[in-house]
Amino acid sequence: MEPTRNTHATLVDLLDRILDKGLVIHADIIVSVAGIPLIGVNLRAALAGMETMLRYGVLQAWDEGTRAWERRQRMKGEMGVSSAV
Repeated sequence: MEPTRNTHATLVDLLDRILDKGLVIHADIIVSVAGIPLIGVNLRAALAGMETMLRYGVLQAWDEGTRAWERRQRMKGEMGVSSAV
């Protein structure tokens, strides 16, 4: 199978692909002066849609906690409305 090139791809196509497949950037940065390392930074960033992140297990605990909090807030709101009537 030969790769093909689509010359009519738009920014929306690129964004859709990144959110669907995901993008991971991993970088190691060392700041040194006169050959002496002073600061080291290890950077790892992931960019993807929530469905993609959850499929790979990224932010799973955060998503479950947020959904549980949202359910509790809805229950509080429904209880407040029914008691006011």
